[in-house]
Amino acid sequence: MAWRCSGKTNAELVGNLMKSKILQNSNESQLERISVAMQAVDRAHFVTDKSAAYTDSPQAIGHGATISAPHMHAYAADHLLPFLRPGSKVLDIGSGSGYLCAVLHHLVSSHGDDGKVAVPGKVIGIDHIPELVDWSLQNLKQDERTRCAVEAKQIEVHAGDGRLGYPSEGPYDAIHVGAASPIIPEPLVAQLARPGRMFIPVGTISQYIIQVDKDAEGNVTETQIMSVNYVPLTDRDKQKPYIW
Repeated sequence: MAWRCSGKTNAELVGNLMKSKILQNSNESQLERISVAMQAVDRAHFVTDKSAAYTDSPQAIGHGATISAPHMHAYAADHLLPFLRPGSKVLDIGSGSGYLCAVLHHLVSSHGDDGKVAVPGKVIGIDHIPELVDWSLQNLKQDERTRCAVEAKQIEVHAGDGRLGYPSEGPYDAIHVGAASPIIPEPLVAQLARPGRMFIPVGTISQYIIQVDKDAEGNVTETQIMSVNYVPLTDRDKQKPYIW
């Protein structure tokens, strides 16, 4: 599906994503929620190559990191949506440019007619590259709503080892992992709420999206969703530039 949903504007990109039929878990009203959230976040604020901001492909953002293709962000939102409600708490591992933190904020917060947050959720982003953390916060402040969310600590971005999660703010209703781990990190499973869901690419040579569900009793199930190609979830000194 990559490169098939591109648009000339953010609205056109999101519209093409919603019409592509790749989001099969959500009904019409749920698709509308995803569409509204992605429409509210201009991807051009979160990429280094503004001329390709609305191209449906991953982009390098420096430091050996990438921003995922828009269809993968939509796909992640589609799978996590049952756990993205106003007031929910979400962890975004490998938050990079901050784009998905912004989209998730719109999905876990309700806004009144005046545009102010009525029911706030909480989004925690974590990345092991401090320069990306600083840049992502600058990006988030380019839009009034996410700027206010950062100032109110409804969005926080921290430098750290994403494989360890961010336990001081857990448990999390949903966890998104934006880089491939050789195995599913146990600290992330432990930080899932009961119930909760994680969306994580797993593998080395062959990678698959795994949906990890924890039920109200704490039972954990894993479902293989699709094959993918993500940058690895690794140490900063081992991270290398990724060539597409």
